[in-house]
Amino acid sequence: MSQKRSIEEINEKIRNGKAVVLTAEQVSAMGKELTPAEITRRVDVVTTATFGPMCSSGAFINFGHSSPPMRMERLTLNNVPAYGGVAAVDAYIGATETAMPYDSYGGAHVIEDLIAGKDVLLQATAKGTDCYPRTEIKTFVNKNSINEFIMFNPRNAYQNYNVAVNSTSKLKFTYMGTLLPLFGNANFSTSGELSPLLNDPDLRTIGIGTRIFFGGTTGYVAWNGTQFNTGKPLNESGVPVGNAATLALIGDAKQMSTRFIKAVYYEKYGVSMFVGIGIPVPVIDEEMAHRLTIRNSQIQTNIIDYGSGNFEVLGQTDYESLFSGEIILEGKKIRTAPLSSVKVAREIADILKIEITEGRFLLTEPVALFPKTSGLNKLEIRL
Repeated sequence: MSQKRSIEEINEKIRNGKAVVLTAEQVSAMGKELTPAEITRRVDVVTTATFGPMCSSGAFINFGHSSPPMRMERLTLNNVPAYGGVAAVDAYIGATETAMPYDSYGGAHVIEDLIAGKDVLLQATAKGTDCYPRTEIKTFVNKNSINEFIMFNPRNAYQNYNVAVNSTSKLKFTYMGTLLPLFGNANFSTSGELSPLLNDPDLRTIGIGTRIFFGGTTGYVAWNGTQFNTGKPLNESGVPVGNAATLALIGDAKQMSTRFIKAVYYEKYGVSMFVGIGIPVPVIDEEMAHRLTIRNSQIQTNIIDYGSGNFEVLGQTDYESLFSGEIILEGKKIRTAPLSSVKVAREIADILKIEITEGRFLLTEPVALFPKTSGLNKLEIRL
């Protein structure tokens, strides 16, 4: 009979200091010699992690009221526009918004600066009302002077992602980095067998309310991420080939670390933000143990032509090949390079492993599981 156990049973072992916690890479290696049943008996929790560029990120900030008070309608932080249409002194700053007139400094840099404790220049204007008479403000703020600083990222931790190449004769500057002409390189962004949603591809234990490591502190899965798509085809290992599921995440940015939240600028494209995420996966049964033994050689993804402008699928490859430094496409060897950092992802997985082993991080039962979707709508141009 297949062994089954609840998250609460695993939490009890964590509280008593008896839980066995391993990283996803350790379990992948273990899977070469042990059966899922044996792994289920030996391991309680597996830590997964990723650290890479995640454009769909940003933060809510509450600045507090000035005297006299003001309803901030148009505002910038270090000259980066923030959205003020939330409430009087609430704003949302997106990671990819850029400073006027420069595009090499943006919202991600503002967020990183605030996390680092630096002063940031706030400038705001308004028409003025009876209850909010002030029409202009210029001052410095930092994470200690503002009330709330909440990271809320609408789309993080893609389950799988494309490999980017360029078939044209011209250099291309993209969010996947600089792509050399005539298939001169191939860029990818994943931590592979360490990546969270590849270790629980059916999303049995990861859902709304799941407690996670987020940017250096505790965070939570708030919702399914935007462009969430479980309709992607599966490979022989039951893993989606393509972008598939995503997560919307929330956490206290005041407690985050610039080690795990970093701004980045891609030449002639713009700003993005590296986000560090770690998710513990409980070994609740043999099927979960089997999923957790996934290896890079068993994970396929699409090779996409980012040069043509049509995102044409040219073929497929696996992550073992990608991490080896080269792939083969139509008989041609192409050099590969990761945008994400497996080194930092391993660091996150190890931190989470220690936190759980020492009883400071308990697992959560999702308050709701994610919906099943069959695809994404595309923007229809209608005039």
